[in-house]
Amino acid sequence: MSEKSGQLPATAAPRHDPKVVTALRRFAISISVFNLLGYTVLGFEQPWTWPLIALATAYTTEIVLEVIAAKAERRSPRFLGGGFRGLLEFLYPAHITGLALNMLTYVNDRVWVMVFGVVVAVGTKWVLRAPVRGRLRHYMNPSNFGIAVILLLFPWASIAPPYHFTEYVETPIDWLIPAIIITAGTLLNSKLTGRMWLIAAWVIGFALQAVIRGLVLGTSIPGGLAMMTGVAFVLFTNYMITDPGTTPSKPWAQVAFGGGVAAVYGILTALHIAYGIFFATALVCLVRGLYHWAVHLAGRQAAAARAAETAAPPAGSAGSAGSAAPAAAAAGDEAGEPAAAGADAADTQPAVAVR
Repeated sequence: MSEKSGQLPATAAPRHDPKVVTALRRFAISISVFNLLGYTVLGFEQPWTWPLIALATAYTTEIVLEVIAAKAERRSPRFLGGGFRGLLEFLYPAHITGLALNMLTYVNDRVWVMVFGVVVAVGTKWVLRAPVRGRLRHYMNPSNFGIAVILLLFPWASIAPPYHFTEYVETPIDWLIPAIIITAGTLLNSKLTGRMWLIAAWVIGFALQAVIRGLVLGTSIPGGLAMMTGVAFVLFTNYMITDPGTTPSKPWAQVAFGGGVAAVYGILTALHIAYGIFFATALVCLVRGLYHWAVHLAGRQAAAARAAETAAPPAGSAGSAGSAAPAAAAAGDEAGEPAAAGADAADTQPAVAVR
């Protein structure tokens, strides 16, 4: 493409809302501080170099995929034009994804498995996308999906042992850690992400599924509820399942999402499937993505049907067959242009006529 005919536009793709940027910044700071304390005080099991490897992998993958997408969409990369601050804000999601995946998985000494998981987690934002309000957006929780893929492809891998979050501290410090996480997470999700309905539905649903499994299957109800007291559950509730980019914003939809994850977790656990909390989240995210695709395709079919009705000549119109054909063609041209413009405004993909 020549410079005269196809210069890249100076403006990049839309950036995050300021509240979302603030939330991402605080997420990134929180998980960075927690990792620093984890390796120096709390007792994280992974090698101390692995967070650095995870960050380097996440940053590189995010930047490379953004450059490829910018060239394909003929725009400037989103990390350009804002200086160092713009680059920093662009890398917040990758920063969170890399640290979270390394912190929550244990792959022995196989560092390349962790690297693979980070690449999958960051890359899924560019592969698994659905049209939401006229824009293609990722619907799969990146960190959760990377962890789920590792657990599926490498059966010897596991999640990080829950005790490593408080391994080297004694009472009352081991009580203060979840209390601080709950307080900070509640402030963050209530003020910035607006995901308190989701958290409430998830927590209540989790308790209900433990009670139901106990009454129906005879499992230990206190044992099912005990998981809610651990640091890992508190982290997942406040910093994983509430990802603002892959969860709904309306209250009723948040309740359906959080309750759905709890219900699927209960079913997977009843089927004796380990690590059900990550698989349940991935499955509900997948259902949400398929729902958005179904709504999008149904809307396109309805628009195409309306355009076809508008283009069709009135029944019983007078005129010879020779003159009716050009009139119908002209009507189709006049009605088709606004329909195509509406499709372009609603989505970046070209409209497909349904015959």
